[in-house]
Amino acid sequence: MFVMKKILIALDFDPSSLKIAKAGYLLAKALKAQVILLHVTSEGSYYSSLNYSPIVGFGIFSNENIIEKDAEIESKNLAQNFLDSCKDKLADETIQTVVENGDFAENILAVASGYHADMIVMGTHGRSGFKKILLGNVAEKVLHHSSIPLYIVPVQQEKLSVA
Repeated sequence: MFVMKKILIALDFDPSSLKIAKAGYLLAKALKAQVILLHVTSEGSYYSSLNYSPIVGFGIFSNENIIEKDAEIESKNLAQNFLDSCKDKLADETIQTVVENGDFAENILAVASGYHADMIVMGTHGRSGFKKILLGNVAEKVLHHSSIPLYIVPVQQEKLSVA
């Protein structure tokens, strides 16, 4: 009999993340497995920093490496706060949290391997066609390269209606 000891739950900043975290957490508790929450920040996350303007660029700053490093630290801090908030909502102090930076799929697989996870839980927005070509599909990449089971929680984007 195969026993699941660790379940990795990969989360992004999407509003559906808590739904994914809860689904993965309930599965882990039913299997008596340890939970690891993971958030991967983008390599290009410094572009979202307050120090960067996509129109003006880095403005008065002359050393881009300092700005990138500060923004990377800021991004990791935001991600850690996000995971801590999810952990608080799940009300379980035994949950581990991990923040990585880089390619989403590669880091999900690397963390799963490094922590000896027995399963990966993640959400999918069900993108297809042109959106999939533009945005890629992290869940699909993980599925094709994972050697462990993958539990995918489908999440639909809510459509905004104009009154």
